[in-house]
Amino acid sequence: RLECGGISLAHSNLKLLVIVGGGIVGLASARALILRHPALSISVLEKEKDLAIHQTGHNSGVIHSGIYYKPESLKAKLCVQGAALIYEYCNQKGISYKQCGKLIVAVDQEEIPRLQALYERGLQNGVQGLKLIQQEDIKKKEPYCRGLMAIDCPYTGIVDYRQVALSFAQDFQEAGGSVLTRFEVKDIEMAKESPSSSKDGMKYPIVIKNTKGEEIRCQYVVTCAGLYSDRISELSGCSPDPQIVPFRGDYLLLKPEKCYLVKGNIYPVPDSRFPFLGVHFTPRMDGNIWLGPNAVLAFKREGYRPFDFNARDVMDIIINRGPAGVRAQALDRDGNLVEDFVFDGGVGDIRNRILHVRNAPSPAATSSIAISEMIVDEVQQRFEL
Repeated sequence: RLECGGISLAHSNLKLLVIVGGGIVGLASARALILRHPALSISVLEKEKDLAIHQTGHNSGVIHSGIYYKPESLKAKLCVQGAALIYEYCNQKGISYKQCGKLIVAVDQEEIPRLQALYERGLQNGVQGLKLIQQEDIKKKEPYCRGLMAIDCPYTGIVDYRQVALSFAQDFQEAGGSVLTRFEVKDIEMAKESPSSSKDGMKYPIVIKNTKGEEIRCQYVVTCAGLYSDRISELSGCSPDPQIVPFRGDYLLLKPEKCYLVKGNIYPVPDSRFPFLGVHFTPRMDGNIWLGPNAVLAFKREGYRPFDFNARDVMDIIINRGPAGVRAQALDRDGNLVEDFVFDGGVGDIRNRILHVRNAPSPAATSSIAISEMIVDEVQQRFEL
């Protein structure tokens, strides 16, 4: 008799489908799956004792508008759709958020053409309410901000994404799904014999084992493992590419007595030479104002402190050549950022029963509900549910 996350596994370790990863993408996908297929037996496995404590619990909390991404790309479509769905979901569930808006500010003349091009891109992407504003209107929006011209993005907001993710988990469990915490996946393989508690022979051919020697049997697996998506994928024979390279973004905190200086999000004009959005001011739901992030190489995949270190993670980083980032970033073997979805299955018989979500395009938290619908569509197609 196994105990895991408060749930006895003696009679519940046979599942139709298991989702590995209790972050916002995994939980949104679990919720979407069980709402679309309420009769299915589905479990979420999470290695920590609590859900959504890594990337989901360590981000700026911005509800992005979708202005930055290439028109017609998945990132653009899913972000614009996802932002609308997040606001709708928060309204339904009574989750607090602030639609505080964002200014993208040009501070010198050479930035203005890039700002205007970004504005046109936002219009193409269908971002709501965009306006180009001049110095006097910048001061009306942000009295202590100085700039020549800005894009006003009133649809940008802030929210506590961990609260959103935990609400997804509650929806999933209320619909009949189960969540098992402290279950760190060590192996995923095809079974060689039927489980002793099963009368259906090899109906549950996949064995998922954890680091404690416990196991769960199922018919299908979906992995949404975030920082470890490459390593979990390799368990079923997938290529090491794309590989996750972790970068830590450090923020500064404005003194409480200075928080009046910033009302909404204030961003610089992005520089096309770099893949990230630059240092910005971000209001938080608790009233604090964050300034950042910088981008420093993390020597551990969950390295939230400056001196966190893991030798294997460092070796994985040294092997790759890639740009600095502010998140766990998927890179191909040439060191290029992977901007689109990567779905994988591995090799052999297991490939028809497993779906690895190896890269969910950022901003994944904003897009999580829209991404989950895409993942469920892929699951239905692959597994013929």
